Amino acid sequence: MTMTKPLLDVRDLRVTFQIGRDGAMPWSAPRNLHAVGGVDFSLNPGETLGVVGESGCGKSTLARALIGLVPARGRAEWIDGRDLVGLSPRQMMKYRREIQMVFQDPLASLNPRMTVGQIIAEPLKTHHPGLKSAEVKDRVKAMMEKVGLLPNQINRYPHEFSGGQCQRIGIARALIVEPRLIICDEPVSALDVSIQAQVINLLIRLQRELGLALIFIAHDLSVVKHISDRVMVLYLGKVMEVGPTDTLYADPQHPYTQALLSAVPVPDPAHDPAATVVPLSGDLPSPLNPPSGCVFRTRCPRAQSLCAEQVPALQGADRKTACHFPGPLTEAEIARARQTETA
Repeated sequence: MTMTKPLLDVRDLRVTFQIGRDGAMPWSAPRNLHAVGGVDFSLNPGETLGVVGESGCGKSTLARALIGLVPARGRAEWIDGRDLVGLSPRQMMKYRREIQMVFQDPLASLNPRMTVGQIIAEPLKTHHPGLKSAEVKDRVKAMMEKVGLLPNQINRYPHEFSGGQCQRIGIARALIVEPRLIICDEPVSALDVSIQAQVINLLIRLQRELGLALIFIAHDLSVVKHISDRVMVLYLGKVMEVGPTDTLYADPQHPYTQALLSAVPVPDPAHDPAATVVPLSGDLPSPLNPPSGCVFRTRCPRAQSLCAEQVPALQGADRKTACHFPGPLTEAEIARARQTETA
């Protein structure tokens, strides 16, 4: 059996921002905000990795670190063996053709002073400056058709399009240089539900046709399940669980994963959410002062003294979990979590 080399292999990726001194105490030392705290994962060619977690868990920061928009430490090895972390803008230019990004706000990510044709053509002019104008225009029109836009709209401006159409423009701009990896940072969260389905199906079709790999970041776990081959669960910048989508959704081992999945809406009028949801007590801790040991322990219904003393390692074969006491929560633990929430 031939082993496929990962397209991207990430090891101990960390992003830390230094926060200035407190205005009330100007003599205090600067503090470090740990946005991403040692993330490990690999991505194979043509695979989709879903990334989920609450707001503030480091999902978008992780995406920006991979493409060099924020400084990072650790290692992110591309398939050619080059470490992408720490590359200069000039060194990174080669890999920007290979790795493109689709942003969360479709309209805000497009230049309002440029036509659709200019927006989609901009990466071509940057990475393939030798192309003639006629060839650039032909490629832009072909890409517009591929993503479901009419070529005769090439001279229109972003404000003349709906949110779903603007996201298609963003996808066309990302695909025009024929990348191998697309990072989608919550690409459907600003769209209506019916339009979300259209954009997701478009990404699935384009991935199949073009052999793309995707990193798909989202809050909606039902969307992530539909599009992803594997899912990685982040909490406070750390990986709680990662594994094949079907396995992780059918049998989540980490209490945080169980809480997230229990909150997914069920389209059944007879379903009582209060009877199945695993509540999370308290708020997300500040990344300026994360808990000792397991970062999830302050909200975990299963936390014990060991959880405060030791950081759990991400362990497992096909499915990996970072928990000292993995496994489904018992009815007693769920009941205790509900009592804590209402207290």
